[in-house]
Amino acid sequence: MTKIIGLIPARMKASRFPGKPLFPIHGRAMIEHVWHRAAMFPKWDALAICTCDKEIEDFGKSRGFPVVMTADTHVRALDRVAEASTKCGVSVEDDDIVVCVQGDEPMLRPDMIDTVVNPILQDRNVNCTLLAIHVVDEELLLNPDTVKVVADIHGDVLYTSRSPIPYYKKFSPELGAHRIAGIFAFRSKTLREFLALPPTPLEIQEACDSNRICGSGLKQRAAFYPAIPSFSVDSPADREAVEREIVKDPLWGKY
Repeated sequence: MTKIIGLIPARMKASRFPGKPLFPIHGRAMIEHVWHRAAMFPKWDALAICTCDKEIEDFGKSRGFPVVMTADTHVRALDRVAEASTKCGVSVEDDDIVVCVQGDEPMLRPDMIDTVVNPILQDRNVNCTLLAIHVVDEELLLNPDTVKVVADIHGDVLYTSRSPIPYYKKFSPELGAHRIAGIFAFRSKTLREFLALPPTPLEIQEACDSNRICGSGLKQRAAFYPAIPSFSVDSPADREAVEREIVKDPLWGKY
C-alpha cells in the first residue's frame, strides 16, 4: 500500500512576513487552522509540522500536534519537507507520497489534498502534482503575490508566473486561468530528484520552484480545483480577507 505523509513546513523568519505561522486568525494561530483542516483528510499515514524554530515546536506540542525539527539552513519549504520525511516516524519508500501543505493556507479543505494526491495514486506515470485553483477574479490574476499556472492538454504544467497568464484582452472566468495554492505532492524518490537539480533561471526569476521542474524537462501534473473563496496569507494585510471569508467556510466551527 502506498503511504501518504503530510508535512506542514513553518518557520518564524520568513523574509516577507516574520512570525507568520503564529499570526492570529480569529484568535487562533494560523498554523493551528492549517493543522486542524489538514488533519481532516482521512488517508494520512503520518501528519506533522516541520520547523527549525523552538517557538513553533513549543506551540505545536502545547496543542498536541506532532512536530519534526529540521535544520535551520533550509531556504525552501520543500527542502525542509524532504528532511522531515526521513524523521516523521514512518518508513517512507520511494513510491510513497510526500505532501507539502504550506503553513499559510488557513482556508484549505481536505478535499484539496485528495485532489492533489489522487493523480499520483491513479497513474504510475504521474510523480508530482500541484493544486491549481480556478481564478474568476481579475484582481487576483493581476496580483503578483499570486502565482499563476498554465498546463498542456494533458494537464502537465508548462509554466508558472507572477504575471497574469494566459494572455487576455478582456478578462472573464471562461479564460480558464488558474493559480497555485500551497499543496504539493511528490513520490518520495521524485522529491529527492527534484531537490538534486540546480535552480533554473526561470525559477529564480519567477520565485517559484515549479519552474525548476518544467524547466528541467520533468513533468508536474496540475490538479485542478474549482474557484472558491480561499486566501493564502502573504502579508498581515491578508488577514482581513481571511477573517471575513473563513467564518462562511463549511469547516468553520468544526475544530
